[in-house]
Amino acid sequence: MYKRIMVALDQSFMTGRVLATAVELAKATGAQVAICHAIDETLLAQREVAMMLPNSVGKTEARLRLGARGFLDQAAETARTAGLEVEIKVVESEHKHVSDMLIEAAAEWQADLLVVGTHGRRGIERYFVGSVAERLVRKGRRSLLLVRGEAPDD
Repeated sequence: MYKRIMVALDQSFMTGRVLATAVELAKATGAQVAICHAIDETLLAQREVAMMLPNSVGKTEARLRLGARGFLDQAAETARTAGLEVEIKVVESEHKHVSDMLIEAAAEWQADLLVVGTHGRRGIERYFVGSVAERLVRKGRRSLLLVRGEAPDD
């Protein structure tokens, strides 16, 4: 079945549920696991932001990396406690969408499956925020498991 599962986490309310799903699946299939977090630096790369905060952009990027590393270390410890061997991946870009970074990371790591959360946004919020999960469904070439953030309407 699956031999290499990459789970993408984003420090949202979904993190625990997404990680638990990936851990359970990896244990059931004997798969290797990589836990990935994408740092979106597109806002920091905009000229207006860089001009307004010239000394802060580098510091902000460093804080994002440090925070991601700490967050991923905690997630990896949870998976290791469950008996899994885990790799950690932090990907970042000033020019690419999060979905593109995750697609590239999964391809580079040769993942059989990418596990991500979907926040279940609807209406105007979805229009303005966009959906990483939706882009992964449209653009990705790997199997994808979406873990819902809220129960579907009945």
